[in-house]
Amino acid sequence: MSAAKTSATLPARLGVVRRHPIVMLVGRRLGQGVLTLVAVSMLVFLATQVLPGNAAYAVLGITATPARLHALELQLHLTDSVPHQYWLWVSGLVQGDPGTSLANGASVASLVSGRLENSAVLVVGAGVISTFLGIVLGVVAAARRDGWLDNSLSVFALVVTALPEFVVAIILVTLFATVLSRVLPAVSDIAPGTSPLSSIASLILPVATLVLVTLPYIFRMTRAAMIDALSSDYVEMAELQGLSRRRVLFIQALPNAFPAAVQVVGLNLLYLAGGIVVVEYVFNYPGIGQALVAAVSDRDIPTIQFIVVVLAAFYVVVNIATDVLSLVVTPRRRLPRSG
Repeated sequence: MSAAKTSATLPARLGVVRRHPIVMLVGRRLGQGVLTLVAVSMLVFLATQVLPGNAAYAVLGITATPARLHALELQLHLTDSVPHQYWLWVSGLVQGDPGTSLANGASVASLVSGRLENSAVLVVGAGVISTFLGIVLGVVAAARRDGWLDNSLSVFALVVTALPEFVVAIILVTLFATVLSRVLPAVSDIAPGTSPLSSIASLILPVATLVLVTLPYIFRMTRAAMIDALSSDYVEMAELQGLSRRRVLFIQALPNAFPAAVQVVGLNLLYLAGGIVVVEYVFNYPGIGQALVAAVSDRDIPTIQFIVVVLAAFYVVVNIATDVLSLVVTPRRRLPRSG
C-alpha cells in the first residue's frame, strides 16, 4: 500500500520540481545559452573570413612561392566552401580541438589555457575584492546617509566612474611604480608557464585598477538598495522593537538589498572579461586579453575564434549564475508554483 502511494505521488513531485522557478530558469537559460554560443560561433567565423589578406600568406610571409601558398591553402582548407570550413572548425571545437595557431604552429588550446588561468586570477581577485568593498562601503554610506562620509564616497565613486581603465592604470603606475614611488613593478614580470600567484607584487596594480573601475557600480547600487530597504516598514518595525542598529542593517535590510547587488556584481564580472584587454596591455600581463591583441596583429584566425568563443561562453555562464543567485536570494520568487 505504501509503495503504491509512493508511486502515485511520484509524478506529482516531479511536476512540482519541473515547475520550480530555479529549475525552469536554469533550463530556459541553458537553452538560450546554447543558441547564443551557436550564433556567436557563426558570427566570429564569418567575421574572420572577411578580414583582409590571406591566412596562408600571413603564415608564409612575403617570401612564399605560389606553389607553397596553394599547398598551405589546401592544408588549411581555405579553398573549401565557407559552410564546410565552419563545420570542420566547430566540430573540432566541440571535440576539444580548436585548431592550430597560424603564428607558431602550436595547439591553440595549449597556447590559450595558460593565458586563461592568468586572466582568471585577475577577474576573480578583482571581482571578490570589489564586491566585498562595494557592499561594505554601500552599507556604511546608507547608514550615514547625507553625512560627510556618504558624500565623500559618492563623489569619489562618481569621479572614478568617469575615468577609463587606462587612465586609472597610468595614475596607479605614476603613484606606486615610477614618479612618486617605486614600491611596485610597473609591468608584469611573470615568466611564461609560471603561476601569477608566484609574483604577487605583479598582480597588485592590475588588480587594483580593475577594482577601482568596478567598485563604484557595486557601491552605488548597494547604497541605493540599502536606502530603499532602510525606509521600509519592516525596518521601522524592527527599530521600534529595540533591535540594535547593526542587526537592523545586516539582518533586516542587507538581505533585501542583495538581489540588486547580485545583478550589478554579475554585470561587473562581464565587464571585467572585456576590461582586462586594456589592463593586460598596459601592464604587459600575460593573459587572454594580451593574447587576443597579439592574435589580431598576427592574423592568427584560429586563436581569435577560440578566444572569442571562450569569452562568449563566460558571458553565458555568468548570466545564468547571476539570474539563479538573484532568484535564490529573493525568497518570494524562489518558491515553487502550485497547481
